[in-house]
Amino acid sequence: MDELLQHIVNGVSLGSIYALVALGYTLVYGNLRLINFAHGDIFMAGAFAALFASAGISLAIGPGLAHLLLVLLAAMLAAGLLGLAIERLAYRPLRKAPRVNLLMTAVGVSLLLENLAQVLFGATPRVFPTVLKEEAWLRLSRDISVSNIQVAVLAVSLGLMLFLEWLVRATALGRAMRAVSFSHELAALMGVPVDRVIALTFCLGSSLAAAAGVLVGISYPRVDPLMGVLVGLKAFVAAVLGGIGDIRGAVAGGLLLGLAEELVAGYVSTSYRDALAFSLLILVLLVKPAGLLGRAAPEKV
Repeated sequence: MDELLQHIVNGVSLGSIYALVALGYTLVYGNLRLINFAHGDIFMAGAFAALFASAGISLAIGPGLAHLLLVLLAAMLAAGLLGLAIERLAYRPLRKAPRVNLLMTAVGVSLLLENLAQVLFGATPRVFPTVLKEEAWLRLSRDISVSNIQVAVLAVSLGLMLFLEWLVRATALGRAMRAVSFSHELAALMGVPVDRVIALTFCLGSSLAAAAGVLVGISYPRVDPLMGVLVGLKAFVAAVLGGIGDIRGAVAGGLLLGLAEELVAGYVSTSYRDALAFSLLILVLLVKPAGLLGRAAPEKV
């Protein structure tokens, strides 16, 4: 039982990171019906932004909560600006083009970011600086402990998820985002600035991905230019699992995927944890294509 509880704690911590990245896929898909395959690489860019920001911040203050919050803000700001640039330069000119054009552009942006990162930072993995000194924050038993880093991951993830839920449900921007997701044309007729709302959606999704990059950096202290490939694919699986386009579905999908991976790694083999994500994707597409919380909607032609 102790071992199971430890796996659950680890799985929830990992799943909350997947959920943050999956939220970016969901936000962009909701507004553009686009799978932004460059999203995983924005996650990578956020981790590198955090790495360099931490190096500068550490000259003024040591490891601790203030250090973590400053690094988070710097990484989220950098990734948000990157998301704005990508939307403006790559996606907006092709918004009325066939879907396949947007899809290929997303793949191209992904490859561009990966190769640009390798040119700028090198292909060798870098050690993420110590933002928080790891220590047992809560010991449930002799063999089960919850570290302060796991608590920080859960607290940051939960705080950002609740903020996003409030933003979408209770603010004018959220209402505009929901209107744009329903119809660009009708939203424009009602006075909604569609271009601005879509740009802010990209900025918001990119900032969440950067926050996940920081949390990965403090949990598994290594960053490299290709770190976003697998995480991005798994987060996409989580978004589909929960019902892509549904915010709560993305959170549920991320948590379920993180728990499933941790249990498979602990009780079967670590060799199968990556295969599990794509097996779940195939299963969901076969059994419930709309996802666990999604609803299938007929498309008018």
